[in-house]
Amino acid sequence: MDMENATDARLLAALNNQTARIGVVGLGYVGLPLAVTAALRGFAVTGFDIDQNKIRALDAGNSYVAAVTHEMLQEAVDDSAVSWTTDFSKLSDCDVIVICVPTPLTRHREPDLSFVKETGKIIAENMRDGTLIVLESTTFPGTTKDILTPILALGGLEPNKDFWVAFSPEREDPGNKTYRTHSIPKIVGGDSDMARTLAVTFYSKVVDKVVPVSSAGTAEAVKITENIFRAVNIALVNELKMIYDAMGIDVWEVIDGAATKPFGFMPFYPGPGLGGHCIPIDPFYLTWKAREYGHATRFIELAGEINVNMPHYVVAKLREALDRQCGKGLSKSRVLLVGISYKKNVPDMRESPSVVLMDMLLKNGAEVDFLDPHIDSIPRMREFPHLLDRESVQLGDIRPGDYDAVLISTDHDAIDYEELIRLGLPIVDTRNAISSRGLPMDLVTKA
Repeated sequence: MDMENATDARLLAALNNQTARIGVVGLGYVGLPLAVTAALRGFAVTGFDIDQNKIRALDAGNSYVAAVTHEMLQEAVDDSAVSWTTDFSKLSDCDVIVICVPTPLTRHREPDLSFVKETGKIIAENMRDGTLIVLESTTFPGTTKDILTPILALGGLEPNKDFWVAFSPEREDPGNKTYRTHSIPKIVGGDSDMARTLAVTFYSKVVDKVVPVSSAGTAEAVKITENIFRAVNIALVNELKMIYDAMGIDVWEVIDGAATKPFGFMPFYPGPGLGGHCIPIDPFYLTWKAREYGHATRFIELAGEINVNMPHYVVAKLREALDRQCGKGLSKSRVLLVGISYKKNVPDMRESPSVVLMDMLLKNGAEVDFLDPHIDSIPRMREFPHLLDRESVQLGDIRPGDYDAVLISTDHDAIDYEELIRLGLPIVDTRNAISSRGLPMDLVTKA
């Protein structure tokens, strides 16, 4: 280890004995679990966010993120280990600052690093000498070194002397009951030996396993690769679904059969499209960056094309089912959309294909309601402002004649699928929800 000055030694000692104060910027699905986990592991933590409503909720002891229970939040607060604020001048009190802000795409599907850049400027204005800054937001290789670090240096401090910068990608999986923040292995990369050492020391006190890599760029590439792997394989099974359906073959049965091979195969399952905070977005970060090096990302772009077009396939299957079983056109029909979140058993609507399906059905003249036990009403969404405040119906309130068909887009476990079948309506099932539960398939079309 290259110990160049006393500042390094002070911060390293504070991390080892856990007297360092940790600042977490962005208290969403990544930042809040990290802040609470670090507090429960013995660090003093200050959580920062620009959203005053989040701060009020947390001050009242209410968690808005499923991965953080009210009990976890209360335990951290009771230990006086964590506090919440919108006052970014308090960043000057922090020894480690972790950035957990969104990295969306623009309308032209190009990286939007505005949140990272603005956060970097705020940190530069407020951080003190001897601070470690870690970026956790998913991005393309080179962001930490070439974009964030120069912004941080605008405050007058010198990188790798007065402050250090590392990258450690978030790996949160909403709804996963097996892996939590502390139990997910943590990739850590820094562009100097000391930056990596400091970041590894910090995270080793918070999570069970830390995996160091040679640079921040490598760590950025690890996260992008994980999500591209999933996006490409989901596109593959989505394409197979359409092919096998034309052949009269059940793709879910095929995948389950192939999954019995103990090597050389990993099951992925089709759906109505891609959703969530990572898979629909992150691959295009590399696509954009690859152009700088004169490379075309043909696999990634083809996968994106297939996945983006899946809602059109689903709507076509629904149209066929209505025509065949009801003798009605889509424009004359009333449809119950089951599941509005992007993933089963979570109240998360980011990039949800269910919302795309609802919008497409409405544009085709159908009347659409949704049923979701995890979402009471549709929140404000940039792409679909006209869907704001639509409320979930209750299955028990549905009466004969209310709908002409059911479209299952997200297969929440809390939904009573037997009751859905008892409605006696055509069901278009994009998730194999009915068959996988061994229920009658008489009225069901797989899509």
